[in-house]
Amino acid sequence: MSINSSQLDVGILIRRSLFFLILILLTLGNLFTLFRGLNSPQAMDQAQIAREIARGNGFTTKMIRPVAYYQATSVEKRSVSFDRFQDTYHSPLNPLLNAAVLKLIGADDANGWQMGANELVYPLDRVIAAVCTLFFLMAIGVNYLLISRIFDAKIAGVSAILMLFCETFWRYSLSGLPQMLMLLLFSCGIYFVYRAVEAASEGRIAMTPAVIAGVFFTLLALTHWMTVWIALGYIIFAAIAFRPRGIVGIAVLALVIIAAIGPILRNKDITGSPFGTAFLTLYNGLGNRSEAAVMRNTDLTAEPLELDGLISKILRTTLLQATDIVPLLAGIVVAPLFFISLLHPFKRKSIAMFRWGILLMWVTTAFGLAFFGVTTNELEPNQLHLLFAPIMMAYGLAFISILWSRLDFVASTPMLRNVHHMVIIVICSLPLILSLPQKVKLGMTLRDRGGVPNWPPYYAPALNSKKTGLKGWVDDKKIVFSDQPWAVAWYADRMSIWLPPTADGFRALENVATGLQTPVVGILISPSSHGSGTITEVTERYKDFAALVLDGKAILATYPPGFSLYDKSQKIEEITKRYPYRQPLVGMDMIYYSERPIVSKGKAPN
Repeated sequence: MSINSSQLDVGILIRRSLFFLILILLTLGNLFTLFRGLNSPQAMDQAQIAREIARGNGFTTKMIRPVAYYQATSVEKRSVSFDRFQDTYHSPLNPLLNAAVLKLIGADDANGWQMGANELVYPLDRVIAAVCTLFFLMAIGVNYLLISRIFDAKIAGVSAILMLFCETFWRYSLSGLPQMLMLLLFSCGIYFVYRAVEAASEGRIAMTPAVIAGVFFTLLALTHWMTVWIALGYIIFAAIAFRPRGIVGIAVLALVIIAAIGPILRNKDITGSPFGTAFLTLYNGLGNRSEAAVMRNTDLTAEPLELDGLISKILRTTLLQATDIVPLLAGIVVAPLFFISLLHPFKRKSIAMFRWGILLMWVTTAFGLAFFGVTTNELEPNQLHLLFAPIMMAYGLAFISILWSRLDFVASTPMLRNVHHMVIIVICSLPLILSLPQKVKLGMTLRDRGGVPNWPPYYAPALNSKKTGLKGWVDDKKIVFSDQPWAVAWYADRMSIWLPPTADGFRALENVATGLQTPVVGILISPSSHGSGTITEVTERYKDFAALVLDGKAILATYPPGFSLYDKSQKIEEITKRYPYRQPLVGMDMIYYSERPIVSKGKAPN
């Protein structure tokens, strides 16, 4: 072995060791010192469904959406039990995988994994986040293999570093949302797509890798139903690019349809719609109101989907995706350069051909999101663009590298050949690096109590405690109305109905619950409602219950003596009489309105 090759091997070993050291430090730091618990409604909802699956209760939920209950009763033509209520909102794969983990660690036991007296972060939050983080780390590995196969180890290494230091990827990893599982499955899928493209470019039959890719896209569709649009893009590409023409596309389409038959039949049986409650997310993109407003409605006929100006709505949402492309692609500034790289004539046929497959999958995805809506919010459950970030980033890096190498001063100065990589890494890593000191300082302050909770709006001890929290005050056969029913279902392990906008809707559900021997015993109000916008927005959103939602804030603003709004509203006068006992859980920011007084030790009387 020559001296140069020996030095090269040592250099590679040092760089890789440093990469894995940073990976371990970031992973442990984010899961322990910096971790603040789950902070996504959809993530908590999927987590509590996973726990019900682990208990052998099937795909059931303790979070009841009023509109889902309306759908179920419309099909059954009778009252449907709130206990073990069937969920048709979420795709099955992520809850099933989480259920396996929860079963393995004994989290299916209702008395297991109880929070300690001094803990502020729910232990199972960390378990769910650890599973997501594992998927993320695996996705980095798969993308490294893919990009090194397409380009070279240098671009693959830079791509891996950019993924590792991407703040957006870490946020989703710690959120409990299925995006990191989706990223892993999508990365595996396009790996085999590229293998198929290589075979096709060499004149070989690409059937095997192309169908394996279809299997991964089918699993992806079972993780998030919106990713069917990605599968559609791949089916079109496969039908055009691979011989025999159309056969691969038909095979993949058959895989997706076969996998969808079970969920479709189940959804049809429960809700009367083949797409279940999930279809109502269409209101986000095409409706005049938000998805949340529809989900809280007790009568879907009162909230018709108005499709006036359909084309303009689709164009508007599509343009918004184009203008927000950088944050949608995980904030990696080099990723959008993929679209410019489409103009470059790459010498290798497989590289040139593969990018058109990526583009086609992205276009069909963007078109689908134009119908169902997507935002640049911190944790957007419909965020599918970030799945494309690693491969688009690789093409962007390759394109910049080609242009950089053609500069005269770079060609004459070998030391400058990798400067562009360093600059890109620094720019893309800055958001994570600059936020770390403050996060570490905050995390260290309460490290002995498990971390700092995501307050507002979530405070797990107030819900999970059997002595001073909701779990101890409410029996498991009783129901609580709440503005954050996902948190009640996950942390308190109790049935919870999303607070409807009208008193009539509340009374209707309350009467049904009483008749089914699962009576309503209280109402929980948190910053999920009164902290969700201005007073005007809150009033519009919560309508008849605006006085209830703003009650705690009014008391704080007028203290002492504290002026109550709760019992002043004539719209809910009879409801306030049934739940007159105000029990603060976190000051006046989180209040439980109970049907009976809470005793001094924190337990409701028998």
